[in-house]
Amino acid sequence: METQTTSVPVITDLPVATEIVELTPLAAEKLQAIMQEKNLTTHGLRVFIAGGGCSGFQYGMAFENQMEEGDYVFESKGVRLYVDQASAMYLEGAQVGYVDSLMGGGFRIENPNAVSTCSCGQSFSTASGGAASGGDCGHH
Repeated sequence: METQTTSVPVITDLPVATEIVELTPLAAEKLQAIMQEKNLTTHGLRVFIAGGGCSGFQYGMAFENQMEEGDYVFESKGVRLYVDQASAMYLEGAQVGYVDSLMGGGFRIENPNAVSTCSCGQSFSTASGGAASGGDCGHH
């Protein structure tokens, strides 16, 4: 008896990605409000890491309305997120939250891959040697 296989068409408009980075409900609410206020309703949030910072890497976030080649595109709490392949390996499982304090509010990334962070909260290093021999952040 011969087994027949059928091919299923694959939609290639957007790469299928699991939720690499998760938004907290408050962060999603704040992002949606900002996007509405700035008329960026067709945009999403790019979350990325870059070399530098006082602990080796630093986080970045920006509004974008299109993906780049190789991006992972997914949704978290109703907000579209873009993460490039290089950043994805350092951000897998991270959570973007919003902290509201007397000194002002802001977005903060909680990253389970970071083994050390600077007190500024913008810079981190990983166990796989991701720390640069960066300087002092001056936030002690």
